[in-house]
Amino acid sequence: MAGMGDGYVGTAQDAVRIRRLEKQREVERRKIQELKNKTASVGGQTGLLQFGSGTSEVLETAFKKETVGLVTREEYVEKRVNIRNKIEEEEKEKLQKLQQEEEELHLQKRKKRRVKGTSRLSFADEVDDGSDEEVAVNSDQGEDKIRHGKFGKDPTVETSFLPDSEREAEEQAERERLRKQWFREQELIRNEPLEITYSYWDGAGHRRVIQEIRTTSVENLLYVKEDLIIPHQHSFYELIVNKARGKSGPLFHFDVHEDVRTTADATIEKDESHAGKVVERHWYEKNKHIFPASRWEIYDPTRKWERYTIHGD
Repeated sequence: MAGMGDGYVGTAQDAVRIRRLEKQREVERRKIQELKNKTASVGGQTGLLQFGSGTSEVLETAFKKETVGLVTREEYVEKRVNIRNKIEEEEKEKLQKLQQEEEELHLQKRKKRRVKGTSRLSFADEVDDGSDEEVAVNSDQGEDKIRHGKFGKDPTVETSFLPDSEREAEEQAERERLRKQWFREQELIRNEPLEITYSYWDGAGHRRVIQEIRTTSVENLLYVKEDLIIPHQHSFYELIVNKARGKSGPLFHFDVHEDVRTTADATIEKDESHAGKVVERHWYEKNKHIFPASRWEIYDPTRKWERYTIHGD
């Protein structure tokens, strides 16, 4: 034995087993490398999903569909942030689903290769038994290493409730940008011309030019709309944005129109708008016990009128 050198000398079966294990280890190394490459590629796609050029377009489209007509500043900012969060959550769900599909595909491939490896060679029973046990142990260890090496954290765990200074700073910047945008848009709305239909009222309506109120100051005039006296501190813009309701009709429509229907339906509220009235204060104080002045009340933004009435209370 000394003349044969210092190397290991075994039987032919041992040599076969060694070559077989070397091939299996080489296969496992390739699997690990493939998983690392695919993990890196998925990580690169995450940035594209979150910060791709199409995200802003989708956000603007969804926001236009949700925002119709005039809205308050709080509703404007809330809808914008909610839509953005919803789109980001959908993108995260797509990424998680893609990662799960790839993981399932890798597991299926490992199972197929393991089944093929057990029936590839046909030597003595004792060789097969020993090699099968070693293959099972090595494959299990390899899978454990892959799992622990690929995922340091569980990507399915909800982490939005955790404090994140960077995310909070981005949200604050987005809110500030939306706030400024909302103020710009509201300023444009305020500067738009508004046509108002009204009549001078002294017990009867006058829509022609009246000479009597030429010398009357603003403090001595009242504006009455839908049986409500509108105080001077309230603007038309405020009535429109809040969609204020009066006793006999909406306060945010300043034209005159009737609700004409082909079929009567008591379940649907009438949509009628009446001309506003400009009244002198001394006339109102003198005749406020007589209809229609007896129905007039001071406008209160906190009071809600659930239904419209024409006569009575």
